[in-house]
Amino acid sequence: MFSPLLRLGSSGLVARAAATQANLLPFGVTRSISKSSEVNNSDFMTIRTESQNHPKTTAASSRNCDSKQQIRLKKVSRTLSTLNSSVPEAAAHTAVPKSESREFMAVFPDVVRDLTAYASKYDKNVATKWFVKALQYNVPQGKKNRGLACVLAYRMLARPEELTPENIRRAQYLGWAIEMLHSMFLIMDDVMDGSVTRRGQPCWHTLDDVKLAGVNDGIMIEAAISNLIKIQYGNEPYYPRLLELFNDMKFITTIGQSLDLRSAKLDVTDYTMDLYKSIVFHKTAYYTFYLPVAAAMHLTGYTDPEMFRQAKTILLEIGQFYQTQDDFFDCFGDPAVIGKVGTDIAEGKCSWLAVVAMQRATEEQKEIMKACYGSTDPENIARVKKLYEQLGLPTTYSIYEEESYNMIKTHIQQISRGLPHELFFKIMEKIYRREA
Repeated sequence: MFSPLLRLGSSGLVARAAATQANLLPFGVTRSISKSSEVNNSDFMTIRTESQNHPKTTAASSRNCDSKQQIRLKKVSRTLSTLNSSVPEAAAHTAVPKSESREFMAVFPDVVRDLTAYASKYDKNVATKWFVKALQYNVPQGKKNRGLACVLAYRMLARPEELTPENIRRAQYLGWAIEMLHSMFLIMDDVMDGSVTRRGQPCWHTLDDVKLAGVNDGIMIEAAISNLIKIQYGNEPYYPRLLELFNDMKFITTIGQSLDLRSAKLDVTDYTMDLYKSIVFHKTAYYTFYLPVAAAMHLTGYTDPEMFRQAKTILLEIGQFYQTQDDFFDCFGDPAVIGKVGTDIAEGKCSWLAVVAMQRATEEQKEIMKACYGSTDPENIARVKKLYEQLGLPTTYSIYEEESYNMIKTHIQQISRGLPHELFFKIMEKIYRREA
């Protein structure tokens, strides 16, 4: 995607002028976004509104911005604060105001109530009580940004008259369905990776009364999603498309997980940026960024395939950006801030840091990577981290982050099918220079 930003010479300079749209394309995706007549790479971005192709766009656009409006995007002077961070834990950060997060949390007891009633049809005692315990321990923790992003997208895409308390609540239910899917993936991932902490608490499978039975709990949580969607949207014309969307996301994400696990068995010298991007797009970007927005698009009546395609292209780019940040935090972040202990080096993961290190390493340094990468020995892990620092990867990452952010801003400007640019700007702004 951002390959020109990754091919950095020994001087550490970024090939800025060589960066083109084609280099930002997701693996296997062809870009075909109509060009905008204005592209502004300054702090201020000009928003264009268009009403064609969606009957609701005129009302939504008039609510979000005038025909041409300047939005100031956050641009903050910052050093690599993840190396010496004093921010709160990751769980404290959300992509929306605290009041929105509180409203979202207030719906969770009703979600648990509905799912308890569903489980009680089959067992009223042991299994149902355990299911509720698994839900309450795993689902409402963390930042909940995926679920909140769905509600945010709904608010920005719906007509003003559709923004009733009842409809907002239904969007929140859909957000919780996404959070349930996310929790299931985390439970399974933690078991497979042997992780010990998640979201600032012990991983579910590490609890004495859980262990590997947590795998079944993850399956239960995932299986209940379809019932939650049926309760809320079973009579809606978009219901089949919504189910198809969730099913596609589940399969695509498991493809990414398979790539991630298989690649960990490769020699570090076999890691490539193409492999890395394929893992990221399938394991993270689709369900983290595309799913919340696409779900909200279904709720608000969008049916034009081109609108979904343009949204997907931008959101997968944002997903690549997000995962690269996560890879950096895994190595250099403070566990008290990010809410987990980084394991990428010990597990031999095909991470952004490992790929770029191998691109820039001398033959002697490559031998160090081959000997130490994928080892659980703390001394070997420390040697890899020291090598990353010797290669200047913290500085390389900082440059990459800035360049990628500016490139994605430009691509958002080029969306031309009536989707509000503000939605994508808001998502991007919330993850740019995040700390966890």
